[in-house]
Amino acid sequence: MASMAKMKFHVAVTEHALEALNEYAEAERNREKEWIAARRRELLLPGMSRRAAAAVRRDVRVQAARMRRTGEFSGNRDDIVARAVREELRARGLDRKWPKPPEGETDAPGRPWGTPPSAPMGEGGYTGRVSVNLPYNLGDTVRRAAYWTSKAAVEALQEWADRWGDGVDVALREAERDGIPAELALMVAAGRPSAPQSALEIRDRLRAQVLTTGDLLRAAIDRATATDQPEIPEQA
Repeated sequence: MASMAKMKFHVAVTEHALEALNEYAEAERNREKEWIAARRRELLLPGMSRRAAAAVRRDVRVQAARMRRTGEFSGNRDDIVARAVREELRARGLDRKWPKPPEGETDAPGRPWGTPPSAPMGEGGYTGRVSVNLPYNLGDTVRRAAYWTSKAAVEALQEWADRWGDGVDVALREAERDGIPAELALMVAAGRPSAPQSALEIRDRLRAQVLTTGDLLRAAIDRATATDQPEIPEQA
């Protein structure tokens, strides 16, 4: 895989998180532009030849690019999120080599089967959308870390759903996705026994153990835009 290859992610976020990320990216872009302009004013001298002026401009661009690589400048929105994703993975002890998941297991969109939406849509929920391109190896680590971290809980949730069902709302969503008539899905859901409170509590604990790529990216965006940047622990 070429080093410049990218992996695209689409993540639902709150309107506040989207605004904070865009404002931060714009501020960092303006800071870099102002630095470049100041360096050019400093180095481009009156009477300088065209060749010498072009060399100065090139050197300033090269220095700015180097400062983006070292983190002195944050770069564009993709750069900002990618840096924060690396920090988030390290903070969670997930920045390591993971086995490749079974074929097709990480290709399905949305949250893993058996888990609910991670937050309600609408007011107070995820009304914004962020599309971000991560370096391929980093994006692959995100997908693998989410899969293997959640694997045991997802399998337990699938067993739970086989026993108790996921409820009418989930049954209708899955029926619509799979092209099953809603009436049939409702009949199946109604035929299942109601889960007792103890079983519902077990389901909630399992759901809390599920980590998705969206969860990681949202945490990274919050990390990137936090006023007080958290200290990054040593990699486990």
